[in-house]
Amino acid sequence: MAWTTRPAATARTAVSRRGFLAGAVGGVSLGALSLAGCAAPSAAGAGAATGSTTLRFYMQKQEVITYFDDLLRKFERASRGTRVVHDSSVAIAPQFVRGQPADVGCFNDNLELARYIERGVLRDLGDLPSAARVRKSIDGLTNQYAQYRGQTTVLPFSLAAAGVIYNKQVFADQGLPVPTTWNEFVDVCTALQKAGITPIYATDRDPWTLWQGLFDYSVGGLVETGSFFRELKALGTDVGPDSAVSFEKDFAVPMERAKTISSFFNPDHATRSYADGNLAFGQGKAAMYLQGPWALGQIALVDPKLPVGTFVLPVTNDPADRKARVNIDLGLYIPTTTAHLDEAQELVEFLMQPDVINAYNRDNLAYATTEDAPAQSDERLAGLQQYVDDAAFAQGAGTFIPASIPLGNYLQTAIRSGDFTGMLQRLDADWRRLAGRSATV
Repeated sequence: MAWTTRPAATARTAVSRRGFLAGAVGGVSLGALSLAGCAAPSAAGAGAATGSTTLRFYMQKQEVITYFDDLLRKFERASRGTRVVHDSSVAIAPQFVRGQPADVGCFNDNLELARYIERGVLRDLGDLPSAARVRKSIDGLTNQYAQYRGQTTVLPFSLAAAGVIYNKQVFADQGLPVPTTWNEFVDVCTALQKAGITPIYATDRDPWTLWQGLFDYSVGGLVETGSFFRELKALGTDVGPDSAVSFEKDFAVPMERAKTISSFFNPDHATRSYADGNLAFGQGKAAMYLQGPWALGQIALVDPKLPVGTFVLPVTNDPADRKARVNIDLGLYIPTTTAHLDEAQELVEFLMQPDVINAYNRDNLAYATTEDAPAQSDERLAGLQQYVDDAAFAQGAGTFIPASIPLGNYLQTAIRSGDFTGMLQRLDADWRRLAGRSATV
């Protein structure tokens, strides 16, 4: 699933990297500095640094390791004195267990990162210049999993927005509109089915695709996920059918929607994997696909000319209720244990400067998180842009559920049996069990 006491901030010297960074954001950009530095040989590329400071940078997403390697080399040329070692190991927990986390981390903002936020082992970055440029609506998403004493311990770097990927040519050939209400969506699916076209391609063999798509999309337009899980966490072992909030009660209507949607899946959905889905959709074997932007590149490998668009799944009959499914795909943090705070903050500010953050999100089909960010230019995602601009989005409900609760497997069973109510009751029971276990620790 893709889900203490802190020391006071170190005092800065009068003329420090911190002061330099403030000036850079206010006037001379670090982007200009990095371009000016490109003529100089790379310290890392030459195998030795020109200065004595070495930073460890931890990156979670294996698919963008090379992209960030290039950025780190540019940073080295700009800083002329700091070498950055790219730590691309897949596990974050051992670093903190050993008391040796990387100086700067770039990680998915989820329940795993929330552990370290809650323990107060991440620096407060609220006084960095880039923190003031983060959009308030997106900054609010980072607080839904965890917060420590009102501090800003994670700077959102990349926002992923997801919806229904659809084949524009199929819709045009069938004379179908992009649906804006639940009834229209059902009508579109019914018309496609009557025409012998698979309305939605599903890949149940990979359980995460069910909670990311079917579950999250169905919940997002009907439940305020942040407040729901905040109340659920506060209830702990008291969660049940009669409590203020519960899965059984609050997710009943969303799962009715999910049950209906699953009736329009490809007949062999139970045996199909994510890779199968990308291939089949790329081959034009379905009209819609409940996947995020990460699937678009794979679809393009099958047919780069396939006319693809994305729209938000409507789950009510009021178009104003539509919400895109989002998550903070990457967030930047600095552990309190770093021995190189000034240099670590300089690296964070370098990555948050407009020409770096905007280019990354443009190139990786995501949305930059700052007030000055341009629109996502890829036409395949044009249907989601307004929702990001208007903060008409909801963090994926499945990302709030701990990995020890096998949500994807529960959804597999519910789709095959039709018993979504039983699944919700099981979720409530699992939540009580985990809350009770935490209370005894």
